[in-house]
Amino acid sequence: MNLLSLTAVELGKKIKAHEVTVEEATRAALDAIRAKEKEINSFVTVDEESAMIRAKEVQKMIDDGTLTGPLAGVPVAIKDNMCTKGMLTTCSSKILYNFIPTYTAEAVINLEKAGAVILGKTNMDEFAMGSTTETSAYGETKNPWNTAHVPGGSSGGSCAAVAAEECYYALGSDTGGSIRQPSSFCGVTGIKPTYGTVSRYGLIAYGSSLDQIGPIAKDVTDCATILETITSYDKKDSTSIKREETDFTSALVDDVKGMKIGIPRDYLGEGLDPEVKEAILAAAKTLEEKGAIVEEFDLSLVEYAIPAYYVIAAAEASSNLARFDGVKYGYRTKEYEGLHNMYKKSRSEGFGPEVKRRIMLGSFVLSSGYYDAYYLKALRTKALIKQAFDKAFATYDVILGPAAPTTAPKLGESLSDPLKMYLGDVYTVSVNLAGLPGISVPYGVDSKGLPIGLQLIGDCFKEKNIIRAAYSFEQTRTYQHSPAAEA
Repeated sequence: MNLLSLTAVELGKKIKAHEVTVEEATRAALDAIRAKEKEINSFVTVDEESAMIRAKEVQKMIDDGTLTGPLAGVPVAIKDNMCTKGMLTTCSSKILYNFIPTYTAEAVINLEKAGAVILGKTNMDEFAMGSTTETSAYGETKNPWNTAHVPGGSSGGSCAAVAAEECYYALGSDTGGSIRQPSSFCGVTGIKPTYGTVSRYGLIAYGSSLDQIGPIAKDVTDCATILETITSYDKKDSTSIKREETDFTSALVDDVKGMKIGIPRDYLGEGLDPEVKEAILAAAKTLEEKGAIVEEFDLSLVEYAIPAYYVIAAAEASSNLARFDGVKYGYRTKEYEGLHNMYKKSRSEGFGPEVKRRIMLGSFVLSSGYYDAYYLKALRTKALIKQAFDKAFATYDVILGPAAPTTAPKLGESLSDPLKMYLGDVYTVSVNLAGLPGISVPYGVDSKGLPIGLQLIGDCFKEKNIIRAAYSFEQTRTYQHSPAAEA
């Protein structure tokens, strides 16, 4: 039996039933990482020793009945921008090449309480800035479906690791689509929850008003179970929200009768690949056959989402990344004259070109004379986008659309044209601007054999609606394993 072809929840059941030990499951994942990493490069750090020690500890706690949850003993991979005590956390940047945190991110603590075994840290676009996982200082991650293509980003390492079956599930973060877009490119499922649902404590910030941690796994059941596990109110995060109903697994019902689903016409216009469009309309038809009411409508303001997002995200990034200055931790240049020169050289040598581009853009839109013209305007646009969604959700339970305009581009294509890369986020960024939950579910593959993902968006705190619709759709498909998983 290939353990890694199981979903996280299936493995959890086998561990509980004593059919598989935690050590066997961990060893299987570590062997898979060793066999596939040369090809895929999903991980920045793998900590075999700690993982095996932890597997023994968790097994004891399962045997004595301390751990009884559905994810107890299931190994997980963590995106490299979440702090893990005693384990290297680099954000895939040279500037944090030696940073070992003294504390652990709250979402990871919640997983550890549930009995997770951490395998290591996954590769990502440097400081989550990018949509292809090519801007990492530790080399690009490749798509498990075709290694000549990108896995998407910035959580490309997490999605590729799940798709290549190097781990059972992973955590990612989503600032403008960084969970949903790579999930779509790698043929896995990923949820970005409502802003404030999962604590951001210990997540190294990119855009603080947009960042959210979420699960990446093979199917909707796994994602709902993981999200239920990592959701908690946290006093240490000022944006954390006390939520009453977080039993997301209760929404795993195969029933969409009477559910109203809207498809924005703006999402089906130019720039959308014909095969992706075909898949979205076919998925709508499937849901309609199952009893949902599907209509097209005008969402408006879609074309303003990208400029508003890149102004706000870059502005927040320029202030968040000011702390990486070579003084207390991280990379410091070897030769310098005076403090100012040390700052300058450390940052010039430590950050990659994409991060520098966004810091400069952010510093520019926040500077006097341009603040009103760009930053304030972007904030007003953000408020209008939220209003447009509020209006849509007065009529519809769920919005259906593509997760990305195309399937995964070839390696190197996006880096040569950053603007094209930014436009690739057109269907995902408005969800972050409005703080809404969204899920990406695999549809199947295009004529090139690359996965297509569809995105379901819900109203604030209505994760259950998107989980229900996604689960119901998923029941009409079978999970397709990537070529790298079957190798």
